[in-house]
Amino acid sequence: MSFEATREYIEQLKELIEEGKKKEVAALMQDLHPADIAEVMDDLNTDEAKFIYLLLDGEKASDVLIEIDEDDRRRFLKVIPPEMIATRFIEFMDSDDAADIVADLDEDVQKEVLNEIEDIEQAGDIINLLDYEEDSAGGIMAKELVAVNENWNVATCLKEISRQAEDVDEIFYIYVTDNDDKLKGVLSLKKLILNHTNTKVSKIYDPDIQKVYTNTRQEEVAELMDKYDLVAMPVVDEIGRLQGRITFDDVIDFVRDEAEKDYQMVSGITGDVEPGDKVFQVLRARFPWLLIGLLGGILGAVVLGSHEESLQKVTELAFFIPLIAAMAGNVGVQSSSIVVQSIASGVKDIETPARKIVKEVSVAVLTASIFALLIFCYNFFVSGNMNLTYSVSISLFIVILFASLFGTVIPLILHRFKIDPALATGPFITTMNDILGMMIYLTISGIFFNLV
Repeated sequence: MSFEATREYIEQLKELIEEGKKKEVAALMQDLHPADIAEVMDDLNTDEAKFIYLLLDGEKASDVLIEIDEDDRRRFLKVIPPEMIATRFIEFMDSDDAADIVADLDEDVQKEVLNEIEDIEQAGDIINLLDYEEDSAGGIMAKELVAVNENWNVATCLKEISRQAEDVDEIFYIYVTDNDDKLKGVLSLKKLILNHTNTKVSKIYDPDIQKVYTNTRQEEVAELMDKYDLVAMPVVDEIGRLQGRITFDDVIDFVRDEAEKDYQMVSGITGDVEPGDKVFQVLRARFPWLLIGLLGGILGAVVLGSHEESLQKVTELAFFIPLIAAMAGNVGVQSSSIVVQSIASGVKDIETPARKIVKEVSVAVLTASIFALLIFCYNFFVSGNMNLTYSVSISLFIVILFASLFGTVIPLILHRFKIDPALATGPFITTMNDILGMMIYLTISGIFFNLV
């Protein structure tokens, strides 16, 4: 749906809503994908969105609710009665999505909604999922899956799969458990179909299976699913009992959220900022790093002030301060970005921290040599001042080398102490390298011009 078509569609929709024409509005919504309906609702006010939402059937309404932006969803749920949330939406959702919705509600509303759910087993699953940490495998898994006992034969399996499939949207894998519900392996549909009905599951299932525990971090789940090209991952408790499964769409949501968070952090924004956030929420997210930038600027001014006499005697030195500061900041950000990317990708046992540092220093030496030579040639032929030529060239070499090392080491240290290394690619690296770069440049220049 193009933007122009959407605008026309929304204007028509608003007119029909204003006139209270339910049948016409329902007809316009009938063939739309839940994601498209959520997009349309994003351009409507709360009352208009509620009018549309109450016209949707239970299954589509639940799908649309999942697609709505989290902040909009919270505001929307506040105007919906708990009974309607339970009977019209929650009962049509998978347990992981239902748990996410319930988690967005106030505590007193949560209790009301859970009490209104007719399916006691589903309500129990939701309560169980709410107990897990939000960023753990247990927090994103769904209870709906297909599992068979290793002692069953193929005929029993087919009957049981047919019964369990009613609650599962997509069957990616058939999990095999023992009498204690401990995960034993996975059974392919192909083997199930090709074998005789009396064949025992224990003879045809594959015991080689990747799994995660309920307390496994989401980052590790995403890395494993990417590494082994899995569309679903079983989740077990501490003693190996099958608890649920995580599907690729859950991982995609997490990866997208992490990418947005890292992008904001690199830009100098802390916290999770959404387009619809209020002015003071946005200000609170931006303020810390802007304050660091201000303090960095003050420190930079102090550094320049401490060399004021030198700059007055040799004014040409001031011409290259922006160059030194810019190269220091850019090289530092490049180095830290590469390290952060390798950490985020989950690449392990390929490069140790020491090897990362050695490689980055090697690249830095080559880079510094090339740019130092270029600026040397420029000053040699343009300025004719050899002291200035040597000062700028040597300073640039040292600054690039130092900035690269600094940009490599800081993310590794942050990662070592369980702090998001994306912090290192933001204003912190740029500000620190600007200040240190100026200090190095002015100190070396002072030596060549006998100013220190």
